[in-house]
Amino acid sequence: MKDRAIGRSIHITGMGLAGCCLAWQRHFRGEGFTWEDDDRPGAASKVAAGLVNPVTGKNFSPSWRLAEFLPEAEAFYAKVGELLGRQLWFSYPVWRLVAEGEWAKVESKLGEAGPWLERIEEDVPGWSRAVVLKGGGRVATREFCEGTRAYFSAMRQQPQDQAATVWCEGAAGLIAGRLGRHRCAKGEILTLRAGCPEDRILIGGGGWLVPVGGGLFKVGSTYVWDRLDGEPTDEGRAKVEKIARLLVGEDFEVIAHDAGVRPIVRKSQPVIGPLEDGRIVFNGLGSKGSLYAPGVATRLAAWLAGEADIESELDVRCL
Repeated sequence: MKDRAIGRSIHITGMGLAGCCLAWQRHFRGEGFTWEDDDRPGAASKVAAGLVNPVTGKNFSPSWRLAEFLPEAEAFYAKVGELLGRQLWFSYPVWRLVAEGEWAKVESKLGEAGPWLERIEEDVPGWSRAVVLKGGGRVATREFCEGTRAYFSAMRQQPQDQAATVWCEGAAGLIAGRLGRHRCAKGEILTLRAGCPEDRILIGGGGWLVPVGGGLFKVGSTYVWDRLDGEPTDEGRAKVEKIARLLVGEDFEVIAHDAGVRPIVRKSQPVIGPLEDGRIVFNGLGSKGSLYAPGVATRLAAWLAGEADIESELDVRCL
C-alpha cells in the first residue's frame, strides 16, 4: 500500500528478533537509528529454539512464501554472523516422524511439499516412516540478539529529534493492546542432554527436537493462551517431557526449563507499517520469526526509506 514513510532516522523500541533484524538492515543501508530495550525475561527471542521447519502443521504444508524468505534468512544470518564472529545459522534436515494413523494424510500432501522433499525413511523405530525435508535449520536467536545489542551499544540512547519510532515490542505490545486483538501463546521448552543423533531436527508427537551442540537439545513446545507470562510451570514441563520421551526415549537429562510468549496476530504472519496515530510497528513474528524476520525487516527498511510500498500481506493497515 502507499503512504510511504520518511527517509530520516528511526528509533527502535524493542531489540528482540524484529528490532535486531531492522537494526541490521538499516546498518547495511547506511541509515541511522537509535534503540532501547526493556530486557523482558519472557521475550520469545530469549528462549526460542530458532527452529526453521520448511513444511509444517497437521496439514503438512510448506511455510508461507518459503522459497522467497528462506534464502534471504540464510544470507542474512551468514552476513551478520561474520560481523559478530560467531555462527548463527545451522542447517539441518528435518525428519518429520509419521505415526501409522497419520501416513495416509501425509502421503496425500507429498506433492505439495515436493521442492522440499529429500526422501522417505521407512526404517524408523517406533514410527511408520520419516519424511526427510530440505531447508531446515536453527538460528541461535539469543546469541543473535545479544550480539546485535552489543555491536550497536553506542546507538542505545534516547531518540533523536524528529526520529520516527518503530515499535518492535513483540508479545508485550500485543498484550498491551497496541494492535487490537491478538493470538499470543505462551510456550515452554526444555533443554536436554541426550544420546540421540545431532545431525537432524525431529518433528513428531506434537512437538520438536532441535540439536544445539555438545550433546544438548531443545525440545518443545506447549501452547497456552490464557496465562501469558514468562514463568515455567510443572504442567508445562510434564507436557514437554512427554514429547521428549516420544522423540528420544526415556534416557535424557533435563538441563533447563524456559518459557516465553509468542507474538501472534491473525494467521501467524508478521505485520509492518504505520498506525493511524503515527506509530510504526513491526510485530507478529509468531513461532516462525527466525525465518521471516530478516526478509520482513528488509521490506520495512525499504518502506522507511521511501523506496517501496508495503505489500498488503504484510501491511498492518490490512489487519
